[in-house]
Amino acid sequence: MSPSPDRTILCFGDSNTHGTVPMTGPDDLARYSRSGRWPGVLATELGPGWHVIEEGHPGRTTVHDDPIDGAHKNGLTMLPALLESHRPIDLVLVMLGTNDLKARFSVPPEDIARSVERLARMVQASNAGPNGQPPGLILIAPTPIEETGWLAAMFAGGAAKSRSLGAAIANAASRVGAGFVDAGELAAVHPLDGIHLTADGHRTLGMALAAAVAEWSEANEQGRETC
Repeated sequence: MSPSPDRTILCFGDSNTHGTVPMTGPDDLARYSRSGRWPGVLATELGPGWHVIEEGHPGRTTVHDDPIDGAHKNGLTMLPALLESHRPIDLVLVMLGTNDLKARFSVPPEDIARSVERLARMVQASNAGPNGQPPGLILIAPTPIEETGWLAAMFAGGAAKSRSLGAAIANAASRVGAGFVDAGELAAVHPLDGIHLTADGHRTLGMALAAAVAEWSEANEQGRETC
């Protein structure tokens, strides 16, 4: 008998999925180790039988072309190709919204959540899951930010907005019928730059997401048995 194929998880996010270490300046491009980033922690916790794809792009927005850093930062533009290239995908985890808090975009928390919802509906309208069906979906509200360090001016006004983002994305998840995890209840940003997660934050978030994925998997299997 051939072994069962691995179940695939696509982690779609920004620098906090990429594993960017708190930055001292724009040329600081260090990353946490592969096993220390939350997708790596997730993979370790889930164990054999799961393939976790780490698709984190520093500066990635939900739906915006970045007028300074480039149009390639637009998550809405990039997502269709990633869904096609990695299919079949069992589950997509989306953690975006932090870069939408930049002053250059001037968008309120509810609009950011609506943008996350647009990404969610793109996943749900795709044939990127097993047997040409849509993948499962969990939306993750990013950790609230602080306006500190060299990024403070870039994110001016973003700290207050970020504290409303969890509830707004929770509402978006409810509207689309997706799972939801609030990273703000689990992880903290580092005081060096106020944007990027601490090493402990990556570890805690990865472990909590492993529990959420296990819960999703159990519910998914029960749903199949009742069909």
